[in-house]
Amino acid sequence: MSPTPRKTALDALHRSLGATMTDFAGWDMPLRYGSERDEHNAVRTKAGLFDLSHMGEITVTGAGAVDLLNYALVGNIGSVGVGRARYTMICQADGGIVDDLIVYRLGETEYMVVANAGNAQVVLDALTERAAGFDAQVRDDRNAYALVAVQGPESPGILKAVTDADLDGLKYYAGLPGTVAGVPALIARTGYTGEDGFELFVAPEHAETLWRALTEAGAPVGLVPCGLSCRDTLRLEAGMPLYGNELTTGLTPFDAGLGRVVKFEKTSHAEDFVGHDALRAAAERAESAPPRKLVGLVAEGRRVPRSGMDVVADGQVVGQVTSGAPSPTLGKPIAMAYVDAAHAEPGTPGVAVDIRGTHEPYEVVALPFYKRQK
Repeated sequence: MSPTPRKTALDALHRSLGATMTDFAGWDMPLRYGSERDEHNAVRTKAGLFDLSHMGEITVTGAGAVDLLNYALVGNIGSVGVGRARYTMICQADGGIVDDLIVYRLGETEYMVVANAGNAQVVLDALTERAAGFDAQVRDDRNAYALVAVQGPESPGILKAVTDADLDGLKYYAGLPGTVAGVPALIARTGYTGEDGFELFVAPEHAETLWRALTEAGAPVGLVPCGLSCRDTLRLEAGMPLYGNELTTGLTPFDAGLGRVVKFEKTSHAEDFVGHDALRAAAERAESAPPRKLVGLVAEGRRVPRSGMDVVADGQVVGQVTSGAPSPTLGKPIAMAYVDAAHAEPGTPGVAVDIRGTHEPYEVVALPFYKRQK
């Protein structure tokens, strides 16, 4: 029997709003409140409010915190300034991706690593194991935070109404401590929607106060509560990978087209990082002859591709769909897929997706499908 899903601090509030709930990575989470398309479009044109309290926060502190993170992760954490954040990954010794992460530098010797919900325990265990010999402490802070995100073009104005923090000075991938709706918060300009927005880390007991204040401030400009379903279509349009779909332990960052996150020359640690040798080899392979590339696919018809479906050309399987959904913004079904390099160029003719035995034609396009106007 599977264990009872964990509930976020906002669980009762979601239910009072009529949310359709679902078990996601061991958490009871809102899938949608009403129409997925309306929620998606609200984030693209106005603003949406998300409960992301299922994400896994891990704090790393101590004089050797940066050395530990440089050893444990593939990025150069030594170059992250206080108040800034970085997208990075944690890999196995063989180069396979354990998870993709955001690392926030909260102070001189304090960092917060945010892992995906389904991988939080694995990442915590790996960091704890890799901390041996370093002057650093790894702390499980998953119960210390609730995480609320406001995303969309109206989000800066909404947040300004309930905080006196300097949002204009807050760059993308930066965070600062402040007070929002009277409660202490870490305010980060990050998100997973392809829009401008903020993620607010607060104590669980303050989550409802924060949510209600943002709801009230956002009502005049069309803010709506949003579930995981539209979060998925938003990130898919923005070409953002999802762990378990585009990223797995069977792929290296170079296989996923994200080799840029791997920094072989790190400044603050002499030792090689975990996965260094395997990733060097993967980088060389990717440069000479990448086996498959991650591409975008746009449907010519109306049938929606799903993860695991084959991509075909000339009757042969040339790839596999990793994520697929109807795109509210494009008005057509879209997908991300790994396809053979020979069929990966945008506009490659004759590419189709095998949808239950029918080869539905698809156009190969460069990612992302959608880019917001700055």
